[in-house]
Amino acid sequence: MSKQLLTERDGAVVTITLNLPEARNPISDNTMVDALVDALQAADGDPSVRAVILTGAGSAFSSGGDLSKMKPGLGLRGEQPVATVRNYRDGIQRLPLAFQQLEVPVIAAVNGPAVGAGCDLACMCDIRIASQTARFAESFVRVGLVPGDGGAWLLPRVIGWPRATELALTGRMIDAAAALDWGLVTKVVEPDELMPAARALADEIAANPPRAVRLTKRLLREAQDASLGTVLNLSAALQAVVHETRDHEEAVDAFLERRKPNFTGN
Repeated sequence: MSKQLLTERDGAVVTITLNLPEARNPISDNTMVDALVDALQAADGDPSVRAVILTGAGSAFSSGGDLSKMKPGLGLRGEQPVATVRNYRDGIQRLPLAFQQLEVPVIAAVNGPAVGAGCDLACMCDIRIASQTARFAESFVRVGLVPGDGGAWLLPRVIGWPRATELALTGRMIDAAAALDWGLVTKVVEPDELMPAARALADEIAANPPRAVRLTKRLLREAQDASLGTVLNLSAALQAVVHETRDHEEAVDAFLERRKPNFTGN
């Protein structure tokens, strides 16, 4: 694994840490994109992994793009516009597409500022909890840019159109309390409680039947852009699958026998 990214496995939970604290964990470089996509796909491809936690090293979650690499020919900006388009498609835009394909649940443990693409990265995750030191900004407009990484699709689905528009058009930074009030995060904790809180949530998810968890996430993802009829048909099909699992039988038996279930992922 790249030194830009750290992964740690503890039981059924994988923790992925953006590891460029001196630069506030930018994610626009292809090396970081490659490492993050690879780590996520590896976790998703391992059925024994039941949850992933994503966080940042140091004082920031992610600064998003690297402003020092925004001159022509540097970073995502090509010498010509057509090259810039290609750089985005082959680079940072791979991240939201990779997240969209995941079935393993991903929790963002936002330890500090999540700015621009860093804010969008948090939105790519399924659940976000924040330290009191966290800050959020959809700040592209302040440097004369638009959200180039899918933020225009992601943010409104997390906090709704009016608030997403306000953040995107002002570039304003909001604190963790406002993020909680707006539904951008589900919980705010003291800084030293962030990772324990993320792990407790991951363990709570991991305690459920793994196939049902992954298929529930897949159903929720597909439902974002589908009609009710389509979602009902998909729900029936997936329900037929999980009805045949041993974990479903175990859950019913444990309930009837008034004991704790033992889920195996089968």
